[in-house]
Amino acid sequence: MTVLSMSSDTVVPDIFKSRAVRGFFTTKAVNGDIKAISKIVNVPLTHIYLPIQEHTDRVMVLDYDLQPQIADAVITRRRGVLMGVQVADCVPILLYDEKKGAIGAVHAGWKGTAGGILKKTISKMCEKFYSSPCDMVIAIGPSIRSCCYEVGPEVIEAVRKATGEGDYVLKKGQKNCLDLSAANKCQAVSLGVPSRNIWISDECTFCLPGKYYSYRYAKGATGRQAGFIGLL
Repeated sequence: MTVLSMSSDTVVPDIFKSRAVRGFFTTKAVNGDIKAISKIVNVPLTHIYLPIQEHTDRVMVLDYDLQPQIADAVITRRRGVLMGVQVADCVPILLYDEKKGAIGAVHAGWKGTAGGILKKTISKMCEKFYSSPCDMVIAIGPSIRSCCYEVGPEVIEAVRKATGEGDYVLKKGQKNCLDLSAANKCQAVSLGVPSRNIWISDECTFCLPGKYYSYRYAKGATGRQAGFIGLL
């Protein structure tokens, strides 16, 4: 799918084009450098928010307290703040409800996906901001895809319990490969988000180590790229 670049270091999904929101995913060139992000979007460092991620299913509501808290999803209606999540194979997800002026950013690894963190984020936006899933647009950023993400049966079962059946598991002989992006799309659709309102990057972080960080490719500690969204 076509993307628009704010610079060579970022990817902006078509689904955010011509909307009153700034949403994008960074590449390896930017890393998790919020100073670089601040310059790209012209937002003060004090107005960029990143939660403390611990692979939880916790969704926090961002108001006026910008002190980092433990959470793997953040939602807000506050304007002038850019919020994001950092990843290196896990799925970065950005949400926008144009009618209610609400946004969300989600970090969904397999544990978060099995915990239904995207569904909980959508539900929390409906509860706090009176959003409707049918009004939401969602961008699912670059992550490790089924071509490279071999997992054990316990992971497949955990994700299936939260997601239901879908085309997010690929069999390679005796091996099971999981597509977390597709699983999260299934979860969003199950709550009423129209499929046409969901954009998915076709880039695999493991396949593109020159462009994105990949924990599996690095076989351990590595840098992070991110997904950011803001009502700027």
